[in-house]
Parts: sequence; C-alpha cells; structure tokens
Amino acid sequence: MKKTQTFLALTTAFTLFNSTASFAITASPENWWVGMQNDSLQVMLYDNNIANKAWQMVPYKGVEFKGVTTTNNPNYAFLDLTISDNAKAGTLTFKAEDGTTFTYPLNDRDKKSANRHGFTNKDTLYLINPDRFVNGDPSNDSVAGMKEAANPSFKGGRHGGDIQGVINSLDYLEDLGVTQLWLTPVLENDMPSYSYHGYAITDFYKVDPRMGSNALYKTLSAEAKEHGIGLVMDMVLNHFGSSHPWMSDMPTADWVNFDGKFENGKNATSHARQTIQDPHASQYDKRQFNDGWFVETMPDLNQRQPLLSTYLIQNAIWWIEYANLSGIRVDTYSYSDKAFLADWTKAIMTEYPNFNIVGEEWTTNPAIASYWQRGKVNQDGYTSELPSVMDFSLQEALIQALNEEESWNTGWVKVYQSLANDFLYADTDNILVFADNHDMSRVYTELGQDLAKTKLAMTLLLTTRGIPQIYYGTELLLDNTPSNDHGDIRIDFPGGFKGQKANAFTGKGLSADQQEMLASMKKLLKLRQEKPALSEGRLMHFSPKQGVYSYVREHNGQTVLVVLNKNQQAIDWDLSYMQEVLKGNNKGRDLISEERVDLAAPIRLKAMQARLIELE
Repeated sequence: MKKTQTFLALTTAFTLFNSTASFAITASPENWWVGMQNDSLQVMLYDNNIANKAWQMVPYKGVEFKGVTTTNNPNYAFLDLTISDNAKAGTLTFKAEDGTTFTYPLNDRDKKSANRHGFTNKDTLYLINPDRFVNGDPSNDSVAGMKEAANPSFKGGRHGGDIQGVINSLDYLEDLGVTQLWLTPVLENDMPSYSYHGYAITDFYKVDPRMGSNALYKTLSAEAKEHGIGLVMDMVLNHFGSSHPWMSDMPTADWVNFDGKFENGKNATSHARQTIQDPHASQYDKRQFNDGWFVETMPDLNQRQPLLSTYLIQNAIWWIEYANLSGIRVDTYSYSDKAFLADWTKAIMTEYPNFNIVGEEWTTNPAIASYWQRGKVNQDGYTSELPSVMDFSLQEALIQALNEEESWNTGWVKVYQSLANDFLYADTDNILVFADNHDMSRVYTELGQDLAKTKLAMTLLLTTRGIPQIYYGTELLLDNTPSNDHGDIRIDFPGGFKGQKANAFTGKGLSADQQEMLASMKKLLKLRQEKPALSEGRLMHFSPKQGVYSYVREHNGQTVLVVLNKNQQAIDWDLSYMQEVLKGNNKGRDLISEERVDLAAPIRLKAMQARLIELE
C-alpha cells in the first residue's frame, strides 16, 4: 500500500520523543464493528518509531486498507480503513516489513444498535457523582501505581464510591422512579489530586480502576436496562488531564491549543461564551474563549486538528456501541471548536438517528443556549446538530421565584418569563431542566433548607416541559450549608459508606423531613410515568398572581392542571380564568390526595401547596 504522510511543523512547545524508549503497540480504538453507517475507520497506533514501519494488511473481504497517515512524531501512525457493508466480523492482520505483526478485531453489532432510542421527555435523569454515591467494592478504593489514593476524610479527595456501588443501588433507583442514569465521568483520571470528579481524563478508552473496569461499566448498562433504566455517559471534548501521556508525547505539534503550554493570564480561558454569537466580537476574544485553558491541569484540546477530531468522534461512537448507551451529556459544550461540534454531533446522530445528546452551555441567557440546539436558524448561518441543551435559565428563575417576595416583577413571574422565552428554541420538549447539579449548591441549600419550598421546586421540575434531571440525594434533602465547596456539594450519599448514621436504602436514621421528601419524590415520579400529559403534554401557563403559578399539561385527551401556591397561608382559588382549558368541565381528581375536586367552586390551596388535578 502507498504510504501517505501528513507533516506538521515542529514548534518549540512540542515535547520531543525518546527514540530509545520501548513500547508495546496500542491501538485506539481497540476494536470496531461491521455494519456501521460510516464505512471509514482511522486507528491510532502508538509504539516506538512505529511511523517508520511500512504496513501491509492481509487481504480481508470487505475491508480496504487505504494507507497510513503519519505526523512529526514517529511514535504514532494512523491506519485508514474502509469497511464495506459486506464485511463480516473477524480479525484483521497487519504486518510490517521488519516482521512486526498485530491483529485488529471487527465485531458484530447488536441488530438493534443503530435504531436505539435515546432519552426523551418521557424520562427522568438521575445525576450521580460515583465517587460520592456508594462504595460497592472497597478493594479498589486505592490502586497501586495510581497517583492519588483514597482519602475519605478530605472533601476534595477520593471517597471510594464506584460503579459496583451504582449496580448495587439499582433496586433503590428503580423504586424511586428514575429512568436514566447520568454518571459524571468514570474514565481514568490518574491525576495527583482532586481526581474524584472525573473531568481530567488521562485515558479516553479506559474506566478508572478505582471506579471498576470497562467490563463492569458494560455490566452496569446491561443490569440497569433490566430495571428499566438507561445509561447516559458524561463526555469531555474540550480538555483532558495534564497527566495524560499525550502531554509527554503529543501525536502532533498542534494537538493542544496555545502550543501545549499554559501561561496563566495569557491563555487561560476568558469564559466569554457570548463571543461565539456576538456579531461584533473580535477574533482575539473568540480565541481566548475557545482555545483558552481552564487551569494548568486541564490542557485545552485543538479539535481543528483533523486526526484529533476523528479520534474524538470515534471514541464517542465506540462507547455508545460498547456500553449500549442511551445518551451522552457533553461537558463544557461551547468551549470546543464549533465546526468540530457540528461534525461530532452529526456523525453520532447519523449513526444513531433516535439517539440523544445534551450539551452543557452554562448560561442563563436562552438566546445563547438556543443557538446550539438542532433546528435553530441562526443569524450567522451556523447549523448545529445537537438535539438537547441544558436550561440554566429556568434553574436560576426557579430558585429566585421561591426565594423572592411576590410582586409584578419578582417571585413566580421569573419562572413565567423564563418559559416565555421558549420561542427561541427549536425543540422545547428536548431541553434538560434541573433544580441543581454537581457544579452548584444543592436546591435544598439554595432554598434555605426549607422543605416546603423544595417540594414546590421539584413538583414544578417534574411537571413542566422538557426532560427533568435530579441530582442524587435531592430526594433526601442533602445539604451543603454553609459551604459552596464542590466537595461539600458532592456529599456522600446516606447509606453508601461505612459509619453513616442515616441509610437511604433501609430508611434507618432518616429524619421526618427526609422521609416526607422521599415519599413526595416517589409519588411525583410515579405520576410522571402513569400520566403522559405530565411528561409529553403541551404546556399552557397562566401569568402568576397573588403568589400562585398555574399551568396545564395536555396530551391525547388527558389534561392535568398544576397549581403552585407559594403563600404562607391557605387560600381559596378560583379557576374560572382557566375556562379555555376547562371548557365547562367542572370535575377533577387530585392526583396527590386522590380526592374528587369540584372545579366550579374555588379550590382550597393549603399553605405552600402544589395541587395536580386531572380533569375527568
């Protein structure tokens, strides 16, 4: 085969390779599948001076070896293959002129793989920090040879939670009523400190041994599905961990932005996300946002590098196929190159048309968030392929609404105004809504440790439009007062670790408020599954007044009224303003109390009460 070469100019920042080093050939991805929509595959090989080998592939029906792409680093070679529709599963064999041989497996896909369904508004996602959830296997709390050992007494240390702990908790999660699991990254983070959060990845194809293994992650996916629960993977495209081998032996000189060096004050990211949409923004400001590093320990990837772009696309597809994922959540979505993001999402959605991907764009401005959703017509002509975005606007509005006094421009009106901006989005059903997450103080904390407010917040979250996400332990009123340190926000789950007084799995040691919150959440989640109107229904809301916010969900003849009373006293509430929905129907049933309700007369709203009334 003819050898094609890509030469990239060396820069002073490029780390020179050690020509005397001894390696074993590693291939990324480690395998592939026949029958994929995209017939192209690029395999990254890593070994000492591997680029200087002339490779040949033993003839294999349906697979064409297109050649080798090399870079300025002879320790890398990229094999380019075309796998046609008639190729069968088996093993490819490659030989070099010096006698070196390696094999590469092609596997059969699950017959239903391409048509898998991703998470939708019928689902409820449960967000878990695995290190802080349940320690299912104490033997892997510390792993020999890894840079950071367990330190459960330190809020920023590793506490020992793992994938086995999540597997052990599936009965609890099914009983709670969640239908999708989003775990913060479980891939290897072999960093010296603060590695528990998972966002400084040092191997994109390997589960961190302190979390378990690739095989165990696959087992989690399979066993979760037996409980009616899908698995959503948290992926990081923008950056990686500084202890990744790439930082000592980069595949190309331009693999990492700003020449692979961090200079605080010069190339730290500006976080000025508005520059992407700003028609007046300078190229300098755009680069500072897109190419800037978060911190020195998280080098910023250059997705404009075509070999890296292909690597990241294939990595995502590999995990979907390998672990049978039902979705992806993308960390720090807008920080990556936007042309790459369009290519990345399009490649995945072409392979899996019914899949779902949600991107984190941390902005309370829906004009910016909506820019990234598939179907949005943007002024600058940018076409996004991202199906779902996160609704930070509604999250902020919900907290403000419940903490502010009611007036014409404070209180519930903040939620009303946030949802009124839905005209900006291309698909309001496919928006992730949440009251808190792993990067912000918990909802119970933000609402002043007020049980009634927290119940109102979660009632709205689980009955409004979009796809709700619950942060682990919200059902138990987990609290980070008075600290907003991430280590306190990501608190250990009750019953997940030895020595805890409270246990969510047995109910032992839970306070009366915790038990009430847990019962309320179970009821709401059960209703979401039983009443399609609450998850899929058309939303119509009414301008809030006198401390009451009300709205309606309608679906296939099923109508549910939601009335949220924020007042500290009971009131009688006249529903006559809802006649365009009631249409003379004066009979209803309260879905919480299961009592009959006469809608012709004012209904009784207790202090800080949410009522869900289904029309009969």
